Amino acid sequence: MGADSQAATAPTGQGKGRDALVIGASSLGTVFEWYDFYLYGSLAAIITNHFFSGVNETTGFILALLAFAAGFAIRPLGAVIFGRLGDIWGRKNTFLITMLLMGLSTFVVGLLPSYAQIGVAAPIALVVMRLVQGLALGGEYGGAATYVAEHAPEGKRGFYTSWIQTTATVGLFLSLAVILVTRTQLGEEQFKAWGWRIPFLVSMLLLGVSLWIRLKLHESPTFQKMISEGKGTKKPLAEAFGNWKNLKVVLLSLVGLTMGQAVVWYTGQFYALFFLEKTLKLDGALSNTLVAVALLIGTPFFVIFGWLSDKIGRKPIIILGCLLAAATYFPIFKGITTYANPALAHAEASSPVVVSADPATCAFQFDLIGKAKFNTPCDVAKAYLAKAGVSYSVHAGSAGSPTSVQVGAVNLDGFDPKGATGKAFAAARKGWEGELGDQLKAAGYPAKADAALVNKPAVIGLLALLVIYVTMVYGPIAAMLVELFPTRIRYTAMSLPYHIGNGWFGGFLPTTAFAIVAATGNIYSGLWYPVIIAGVTAVIGGLFLKDTRHNPIED
Repeated sequence: MGADSQAATAPTGQGKGRDALVIGASSLGTVFEWYDFYLYGSLAAIITNHFFSGVNETTGFILALLAFAAGFAIRPLGAVIFGRLGDIWGRKNTFLITMLLMGLSTFVVGLLPSYAQIGVAAPIALVVMRLVQGLALGGEYGGAATYVAEHAPEGKRGFYTSWIQTTATVGLFLSLAVILVTRTQLGEEQFKAWGWRIPFLVSMLLLGVSLWIRLKLHESPTFQKMISEGKGTKKPLAEAFGNWKNLKVVLLSLVGLTMGQAVVWYTGQFYALFFLEKTLKLDGALSNTLVAVALLIGTPFFVIFGWLSDKIGRKPIIILGCLLAAATYFPIFKGITTYANPALAHAEASSPVVVSADPATCAFQFDLIGKAKFNTPCDVAKAYLAKAGVSYSVHAGSAGSPTSVQVGAVNLDGFDPKGATGKAFAAARKGWEGELGDQLKAAGYPAKADAALVNKPAVIGLLALLVIYVTMVYGPIAAMLVELFPTRIRYTAMSLPYHIGNGWFGGFLPTTAFAIVAATGNIYSGLWYPVIIAGVTAVIGGLFLKDTRHNPIED
């Protein structure tokens, strides 16, 4: 037997140096992959202007979020393709391929021409690269988590795999740090014009480091043992999803674990960033800094809760995290508004905005191809308020009733173009929007958040609390998913529910939440999506899933 094979099949738990290499290489490589993936989400507002400039601003931002979500939508397919390869071909070789795909596609995003240069081909090319990223990530996580768990000593799987769980947050933090340094060095104007490409191009350096580290790894000892005993499978998909005993566990792990974990994860990290920058109008660099500091504070709790799950179980920690998130999201986000943009919070309380109109004249302002015109008095009012980040309620008037906007005690008649068309119509609309803007300003509504008034410690504290919820649901989940399935189908079976939960329920959260806000006018209404999903997971997981910390994994 060769030296490599002896190292690969060494008893689990022997050699702390080897275990450190396994955890470090798997974790560090995954950090770099998450860095690549999250650059897009962090820069969605800027990417809107470069790749979706042919549509109105609200539609453009939703389209940019949809392009972000496209990478998540494809993740279950990546889980199936690479999960199958991982169960047949091996864990190590499979996640070398996923890393290469991720790094190259991210580098290409940094080179893509803008909409102004090549028209509709620009957003199409962007979406294609996002799909490649998502496909690769669909195979990455299951491989890394399985690989580390299969090296972990008995009783320490939660602790060992918790280091993998830190990678998504550390990757996000790394992406924010690179963005922040680039922004600071170039200035906001140059960064928005072309400097945003630099963090994407840096990924080529990270790819080289990641590949070098992972080439030092050997195959999982549990996988090697299974193959040597002839217990492997050539049909992991059929065994995982065609056998009801296994399929039932897959479905329960989706609804009772990963679905709720995903919405808590993306609310606590991504939606919080969107909320600060897009809704509360904080400066981009300040938003990135606040979130980055909160991530630094919260990240050690991934390991703490992973370790704790080895002592008291995985399930209680995950379910409690979902329950706390569902119970406290609304007050936390309202608190963030109060401390990040106190002028906005005060204006909302003292001078609420009400749009009164015939419901038949109010459209849902999202147009996939960007050709619809939202020019009714109701639509003009709602579009301006949404763009300004102002919460409003809608009062349904009688059929044919005119539109009006009430700001506190002041009532403003709705937009009336008086039959104008073309440039005259645009001028009339701009004039009316100026009047509404003056009324909002007089009522105390700020055009953007005043950085000097931001209570930074309070905002960081609330953001850190959101991150701690993330660590509760995410820290123990890799170990639990690994322990739910046998070795022969583990990579495939655990990857699919994880990536449906995180790719679909989590990945579509920013898009769904922002669309709900745009439709209702309430800046907090998008939170109903994660609150309901997290609540469902707490109930289903609490009732129907058993804890797994004592389950054997060598079978």
